[in-house]
Amino acid sequence: MSKKKLLTPLSSLLLLRRTLTSTPHFSIPHFQSRTNFSPNIEKLRPLFPLPGFDFPGKSFVSSQFGDKPNSPHCWNCSAAARTTPFLLCSSCRCIQPVDHSIDYFQIFGLERKYDSVEEHLEGKYKDWQKKLHPDLVHSKSEKEREYAAEQSARVIDAYRTLSKPLARAIYILKLEGVDIDEEETLSDLDLLSEIMEIREAVEEAPNSQALNQIQSLMQEKLKQWSNSFAKAFESRNFEEAVKAIRRMTYYERVNEEIVKRL
Repeated sequence: MSKKKLLTPLSSLLLLRRTLTSTPHFSIPHFQSRTNFSPNIEKLRPLFPLPGFDFPGKSFVSSQFGDKPNSPHCWNCSAAARTTPFLLCSSCRCIQPVDHSIDYFQIFGLERKYDSVEEHLEGKYKDWQKKLHPDLVHSKSEKEREYAAEQSARVIDAYRTLSKPLARAIYILKLEGVDIDEEETLSDLDLLSEIMEIREAVEEAPNSQALNQIQSLMQEKLKQWSNSFAKAFESRNFEEAVKAIRRMTYYERVNEEIVKRL
């Protein structure tokens, strides 16, 4: 009996082997040894996502990192910034500390362009002042009152800078890494001669009418060279842009001298 029991499984295995080998198109898969095994990671990634893997259209970020890692958060309620620039928290309405990485154009939601700035600037400036003015937070904490004073002062400075053609030209070049030395000695002899003649005319002007005429001329020249700067900046010709700023600087100084005399 015991011998028959042992033979039965063996015969079954032999029968199974004949069946498998006689089946057409069937092949036993060949597996490489562990030492030579090299799986295709790209095919396995969608099946076994791991931290740090980046898959197009997929997100495997843990819920604790749901916000953008570099997005600012409110100092008061810890809510993530929903808008840029983040001057005011949309959740708790608290004024935020100044972020100097935000430039003046970004404060007002404007493109970094020299032209077409002034027409959109005043309305945006008034909107910020309605939200950030220190008088609006006089009953808040000392910290928020300080933030309000700093933010309001920066918005005012941004408005004054961008609303004036010369100041805007100098600032936008600074953002491009080009610093202007406004006290540099004038080397353009033609411009030097022109400015000396204009100053003499200002000093010898007999009345306010004569001064107004010179002022109108200076404003025309400022507009002309402002347009020259805009073209040079747009074409990334910073050398010509600097030359335009030199002209604008001296015409602006003459204009300031006239205003003092009027």
